[in-house]
Amino acid sequence: MPELDPRERIHTFDEVALGYNEEQAIEEAKRCLQCPRPTCVQGCPVGIDIPSFILCIREGRFEDAVKVIKKKNHLPAICGRVCPVEEQCENSCILNKRGEPIAIGNLERFASDCERRSGSRVIERAEPTGKRVAVVGSGPAGLTAAADLAKFGHEVTIFEALHVPGGVLMYGIPEFRLPKKIVEEEIDYVKKLGVNIKTDVLVGRTITVDELLQEFDAVFIGTGAGPPQFLGIPGENLAMVFSANEFLTRVNLMKAYDFPDYDTPIRIGKRVAVIGAGNVAFDSARSALRLGAEEVSIVYRRTEKEMPARLEEIKRAKEEGVEFKLLTLPVRLLGDEKGCVKAMECVRMELGPPDSSGRRSPVPIKGSNFVFDVDTVIVAIGRTPNPLVPSTTSGLKVSGKGTIVVDDAARTSRIGVFAGGDIVTGEATVIKAMGAGRKAASAIHSYVMREKNWPSF
Repeated sequence: MPELDPRERIHTFDEVALGYNEEQAIEEAKRCLQCPRPTCVQGCPVGIDIPSFILCIREGRFEDAVKVIKKKNHLPAICGRVCPVEEQCENSCILNKRGEPIAIGNLERFASDCERRSGSRVIERAEPTGKRVAVVGSGPAGLTAAADLAKFGHEVTIFEALHVPGGVLMYGIPEFRLPKKIVEEEIDYVKKLGVNIKTDVLVGRTITVDELLQEFDAVFIGTGAGPPQFLGIPGENLAMVFSANEFLTRVNLMKAYDFPDYDTPIRIGKRVAVIGAGNVAFDSARSALRLGAEEVSIVYRRTEKEMPARLEEIKRAKEEGVEFKLLTLPVRLLGDEKGCVKAMECVRMELGPPDSSGRRSPVPIKGSNFVFDVDTVIVAIGRTPNPLVPSTTSGLKVSGKGTIVVDDAARTSRIGVFAGGDIVTGEATVIKAMGAGRKAASAIHSYVMREKNWPSF
């Protein structure tokens, strides 16, 4: 897929990937073997009929391609941009065994963008059932569950804590990877299905799940991940040390990159260190470059092979000049006389046997400590489950990690309450959250229409 030149894109938050034109999309679609037993479908968390929509593109029936996709996925323009397809559908493509797999994500994006440009979105609604469902959170899981429930004919209301809907799609993923106009248009589609969205409602404070159950037939909790994790090392409370959560929220949701047109200033030093190597870390590093940092480093305790970020994001970061400090673990942050971070002390690592993640575990090398200068530190090592709803909902079973416990049908220990996404699994991908939303919607439909039995927890 064509992309902006790295020398140009580090000075702008414009989208990096430019998308296929019709000729490119058709040529790529022709590579599909149309397997009688498509393994790619098994690799898709929401079960899109991938060969069928690719066949539509090959034949120039772009609107039909979107119709096929939307039978399973209500947010294709988003998924076509941010889904880790290399680990899912494309990894399962039969061509992957002997060369390059079909660019399924790029084709999904192409089809959805064709629909957006044409303005011919098909809105399908079922006859009203008279049942009411509350959805807590408007991230990928909540939006998907709400859209499916609306298509079943239920009256659905989403309750969102922030002033705009979209969850992590709005506050967590930078404009250059996922333009907010795309998110807004996908949310508008969900609204047109009949979903009502109430913003500035913090469930657990403004209203509780117990109170929602007095008004609604069922409740779905999709509140996502919560507070950021830190290393717990000396100096993390110094000024100019950010969590990636705060940093990206200020940049994306509050549009700090467009200051002073938006009233959200953000100070970035010349030398930025980002701790971590997931997609969030790379989003932070690449954003820092665009905000004017002269040197940006990814500090990671393993090697590049073990990095959990998408391969294309690692590649793009390299092209843009992000440096990698690998086999490196921060142990202390040093401050100046004003209380601002000025340096990072690290220890070099070596890889030992695999740990519970399946990756080789990093082991410190004694006597290898070193210090390098930094002006800004961004900690991007993950987030813990959002504790607000579980702590304010009576009878809701929670795991030792703080996630909500559910059965195979997304049912919680509280009758009438379902949950899915990061609040159940811990921090995961957009498409996995959407898959959880779909599963929950189906279970909620069965519950409110006929099934009243509940599992024993």
